[in-house]
Amino acid sequence: MSQSHASALMISVSGIRGIIGSALSPGNALDFVQAYAAWLKSKDIAKPVVLLARDTRPSGEMMRHAVLAGLIGSGCRVIDLGIVATPTLQLAIPYHQADGAICITASHNPVEWNALKFFQPNGMYLDKAMGTQVIDIYNAKNFAYGNWDQMGTVEMDNEATQRHVDRILGFVNVDLIKSKHFHVVLDGCCGAGSAISPLVLDALGCSVAKINCDLSGIFPHNPEPLNENLVQLSDAVWEHGADIGFAHDADADRVAMVTNQGEPIGEDYSLVWAVAHVLKNRKQGPVVTNLSTTMAVETVAHQYDCQVHRAPVGDINVSSRMKEVGAVIGGEGNGGVIIPDIQYGRDGIAALALTLEFLATSGQTSAELARSLPHYHIIKSTVDFPKEKMGTLLTWLKSKEKTARIDERDGMKFEWPREGETTSWAHIRPSGTEPFVRVICEAKTETEAKRIEKTMRDEIASFAQAW
Repeated sequence: MSQSHASALMISVSGIRGIIGSALSPGNALDFVQAYAAWLKSKDIAKPVVLLARDTRPSGEMMRHAVLAGLIGSGCRVIDLGIVATPTLQLAIPYHQADGAICITASHNPVEWNALKFFQPNGMYLDKAMGTQVIDIYNAKNFAYGNWDQMGTVEMDNEATQRHVDRILGFVNVDLIKSKHFHVVLDGCCGAGSAISPLVLDALGCSVAKINCDLSGIFPHNPEPLNENLVQLSDAVWEHGADIGFAHDADADRVAMVTNQGEPIGEDYSLVWAVAHVLKNRKQGPVVTNLSTTMAVETVAHQYDCQVHRAPVGDINVSSRMKEVGAVIGGEGNGGVIIPDIQYGRDGIAALALTLEFLATSGQTSAELARSLPHYHIIKSTVDFPKEKMGTLLTWLKSKEKTARIDERDGMKFEWPREGETTSWAHIRPSGTEPFVRVICEAKTETEAKRIEKTMRDEIASFAQAW
């Protein structure tokens, strides 16, 4: 990553993100929190109730103090949940009838990063219009400070994790899962999921081998649950003779899986498994995922005559679409599964429990289950590229492609149909969390996926040289 990228604070409608020291500081964190508080107070809420949580990163405590200063100084009543998973925080927002919430987490980013994420009263992320309003207040520095006798307050909620556990246990078939006596390996990546997922697994009668489950925040590997970051988990599953292995990112809104043969199934397939189980064994209805997720979702859904709706990348986009169409399951191809019967937000802990229910219902090993589901070849890569030239790049790519169906809702997605069915596709979009362009390609064969990815990267390189 270039030095300019490393020093740039990334501001989006969902919050701010950057490397501690060079981009994200107590100062800009304080300002953005004050902007959020001012936005809440603009809704005629005299003393907004705001929940606060964080993941385990060493910079989290510093960020917590900056956030508290901004909220208390703006006259908010703060309920601090401490170190909890992001979905635990989201579930607690409607429980407390809070006006909003802030989570201090950079999720899948490396340890040197941190971020602030902001939420609505319903537990969902801010939508585009809301986020834009907060950014406008931040840029104008139009804050709503309280006087000396209007300061906010802070109280603790130490029960949020247990409420989340209870919600999950009330959703899955506990007795069925218990009867299987599963042996599970859990890699918590020393993040927030290290505390809650063992509680769920214990309650489900699993024998659990924990790796990287302290709360030090010193990540033993990159926290993004990609196959290349699951080597230790794969080895542990093999060594322990476990039935399955699970890995979380730093805030546990995602989960990745490794079969009993030590094989990662791929981050997209956490959602595919959830879709297959819900539609086959629970209830049928619409499914929602984002534009970058494997077409295996359609293959599974069509077996049950269920429609798949695609939305732009981002939790809020998928969750909102799920609400609109009454989806029974949804999520994103990054290990993020959204179970609307629990909440409209990615929940890696609930997805873990749902996966065990699928495994218990199937009567198969996890490796057999993986082989029984449709599988395509997906390649995800990144290219350093200036964001300000993204629009011109997309226009260039569109002019070069003559045979594809094109979706322009989120960057540009090219779909190549055969006999009315999409058999391969490529999605080019700017990253919302890091300073580069994402290139995602999928096809029925690995050779074709590699060919498409190379073509797209070559086109981007040609554009960069020409411009």
